[in-house]
Amino acid sequence: MVTVNLPRSADGAPPVVVQVWGDGALFTRPELKVERVSYPVMTPSAAVGVLESIFWKPEMTWRVVAIEVLNPIRQFTQRRNETTDLASLTEAASGRRRIDTVAHRVQRNAVCLRDVAYRIHAHVDLRERATKPAAAYRDQFRRRVGRGSCFSQPYLGTREFTAYFGEPDERPAIEVTEDLGIMLHTVDHSTTPASFTWFTARLDHGVLHVPAQGIPGSGAA
Repeated sequence: MVTVNLPRSADGAPPVVVQVWGDGALFTRPELKVERVSYPVMTPSAAVGVLESIFWKPEMTWRVVAIEVLNPIRQFTQRRNETTDLASLTEAASGRRRIDTVAHRVQRNAVCLRDVAYRIHAHVDLRERATKPAAAYRDQFRRRVGRGSCFSQPYLGTREFTAYFGEPDERPAIEVTEDLGIMLHTVDHSTTPASFTWFTARLDHGVLHVPAQGIPGSGAA
């Protein structure tokens, strides 16, 4: 595995690492509402989704510190059927409302990523109610990665792009350095509507370094 200089956790531990890959990915830019266009690399919020699919507890959160890009960045376009009839989180949890996908179906073009692979580096941040040290959660995560266990199948931006995962190998990150512009850092679904934070993204020799916190913005989904 490529060695990258990354910040350590509050207890001095290096971040945990997991490698993910898939045939395609779509990390949708939230500012483009009509047609879906992917960011060129995985976003921190998408990486958190993958990590939580593998391992998560109410007393902890994941904080992504870096994402290594292992495959060349290639794009393709895809026409997808989507529905404009969306259930709220409350309705979805109760199962009381039927979604009529036929009456509300629309076709949209999407610019996606082909044949992707990433190495995610992340820390465990403990909540106040945590009863175990962070090392205990890191060990549980590593055991689940080694066994290939997950709570739900991870995906790369959208559920049709399945993510596979495993322990990191020695493959180097791609030799690409470029500015990626403003990138989505975090989506907070606890507010109505959801709130977003952002950061200025830069791919440095194939490594996207992620700040601890994003900058609040007015972007909306």
